[in-house]
Amino acid sequence: MTLDALANEIAAQAKAEADSIIAAAKQQAKEIEDEAKAVASSFSSDMKARAERESAQLSVEVVASAKQANQKHLLIARREELDETWNSIRASVASPDLKGRSDVLNALLAEASKSGEGMLLRPVSTDRKALEKGNFSLGEDVEGLGGFVLESKDGSIVLDYRFDSRLEEAWNANLGTVNKTLFGN
Repeated sequence: MTLDALANEIAAQAKAEADSIIAAAKQQAKEIEDEAKAVASSFSSDMKARAERESAQLSVEVVASAKQANQKHLLIARREELDETWNSIRASVASPDLKGRSDVLNALLAEASKSGEGMLLRPVSTDRKALEKGNFSLGEDVEGLGGFVLESKDGSIVLDYRFDSRLEEAWNANLGTVNKTLFGN
């Protein structure tokens, strides 16, 4: 073989080997690219699914939070309405012009006469004049919507005949009915 032929054969073998290496490199690059695309697609699908789950959860939480806020506002409004009703009733009972006030005082005096002999009657200032006619010695005024308290001479026993305590008992006993009347449930 001649030197030219040997050089051509070496060049052809080198070119064939280079073509083979290039083809293998291209195949390997294609496999790496396909694998990267598969990983990216999988990662993208996972991220999309996660984002959808988080979005759904956030939606549920926002709706629940809004419902809770609405319930809170409703409860506050109901409480305000109950407070206004209670204050209105108290104002009516405290009024000196309350219809039947003298009858209520007479009934309380009759009840007190049974268990309060020898006790000091301390009236609410609104009812002092009406209670002066009773059989009890009068003491200093007490705070209240109306009525009186009986107090032993030494102050150790106090019997409450004020409208306040009677009204509060009636309010508590009828609170369910009041709620039903005001709110329908």
